[in-house]
Amino acid sequence: MVTVTVKCRHCGSENLSKNGFAPNGKQKYLCKDCKKASREDPTSNAYSQDFRELVLRACEERSSLRGAARTFSIHRHTISRWQEEKKTNSSSS
Repeated sequence: MVTVTVKCRHCGSENLSKNGFAPNGKQKYLCKDCKKASREDPTSNAYSQDFRELVLRACEERSSLRGAARTFSIHRHTISRWQEEKKTNSSSS
């Protein structure tokens, strides 16, 4: 039998207790030392770079901002922010 030791991501303590399950089915833990909650093996919630490029390409091909937001189910302010980031990154290079 394999025993896996889980440590707190915040303070490094092994003094954890199980604290239910996340909506995606992962085990949640509560640290008894720092009182912070965390998940087992957390993942990023950010959009992938490939998805960002796909959305920005659609906008460059004269798709309206609101239309792209509806098509990809993301907020138009997010698309605008990505466009501004792309402009600043390309002008600084």
